[in-house]
Amino acid sequence: MKFRPSFFTLDFMLLCISSFLFFASFNMIVPELPSYLTSLGGEDYKGLIISLFTLTAGLSRPFSGKLADKIGRIPVMVFGALICFGVSLLYPVMTTIGGFLFLRFIHGFSTGFTPTGTSAYVADIVPFQRRGEAMGMQSLFSSLGMAAGPALGGYIAAIYGLTPLFYLSAIIALLSVVILFRLKETVTDKEKLNRSHFTLQRHEIIEKRVVDPAVVLFFTVFSFGIILTIIPDYSEHLGIKNKGLFFAVFTLSSLAIRIIAGKTSDRYGRIPVIKMATFIMALSMLIIAYADSKLTLMIGGVLFGCSVGMNSPTVTAWTIDLSLDAYRGRALATMYIALEAGIGVGALFSGWLYANQADNFKMVFLLGTVSALIALIYLFTLSYKRKYLIAK
Repeated sequence: MKFRPSFFTLDFMLLCISSFLFFASFNMIVPELPSYLTSLGGEDYKGLIISLFTLTAGLSRPFSGKLADKIGRIPVMVFGALICFGVSLLYPVMTTIGGFLFLRFIHGFSTGFTPTGTSAYVADIVPFQRRGEAMGMQSLFSSLGMAAGPALGGYIAAIYGLTPLFYLSAIIALLSVVILFRLKETVTDKEKLNRSHFTLQRHEIIEKRVVDPAVVLFFTVFSFGIILTIIPDYSEHLGIKNKGLFFAVFTLSSLAIRIIAGKTSDRYGRIPVIKMATFIMALSMLIIAYADSKLTLMIGGVLFGCSVGMNSPTVTAWTIDLSLDAYRGRALATMYIALEAGIGVGALFSGWLYANQADNFKMVFLLGTVSALIALIYLFTLSYKRKYLIAK
């Protein structure tokens, strides 16, 4: 039997637990935010709930990538988690529409920093032969947080109200920071933080080596932006009281398949796995568009979760495969820029297209089907280019 080095170290498991808490922290409030904004009189700004968050995350990615490469992975992760802690404490205090939107903008720094440092840290400590599998395992814990967060958040909000929910979100974020301080830094030639780390040259913004996975990711997560923005209202439209139920279903369905997809991509390649994931995403958005019952919507949610579970660790591993070790943070930042841009544009455009009119639900979700098909066509174009170059 061929020897396969293990990646189950103490640092890896601590990082996974911290990721679980981090993602639970900011996802537990997401299903409740549209109704909360409506209570503030801002129902016309629902599309900004996700798009402002992702805008800041995207803008901060080049800086988080550079800082992760220069000053270390752990400070970058800690900074992002502390943003979650601070902003969650402020939601009950800033109760105007402008204040709420400002906090959503600031909250985006959390995912602009922590996931960049996390992915780079995982790539540093796991054997390259098991990179896809390790990314699948780490994203499994992130997904568990994304599943547990909305389910717990919906329960807490229903019984105790939103203020205790925001404070619980802050406590969970703080716990993730405590765990991070137990990790060993992987960047050996760290630099002290200085002003030059906050200035960017043109070549430091986008890592050209990873443009292909970034393009594919943009068009696949466009649907995710639609889901985050529209599903709470769509669930209510279909008579589902717990608006976090869909999020829990699709996230749970993505859990086990993440490890399987990662191992499969290690063995057979990244692109074949991503092709299948993208096809399933297009199908899931089609089913959701025509859902007329709770059961149909949940079936669409299961398929959507399978797609996300296959796509996420595989695209991350593909990005790392193409990157240079010295610029791993920058490469992952480029990938996450595409992630945030896709989610943000999807959220903003779907909020505008929906316009609080139930008749527009179908059209919005069909747009997600089209976006996934564009990504699938791009993947087949890459396969054709490779065959053409080999033939020449």
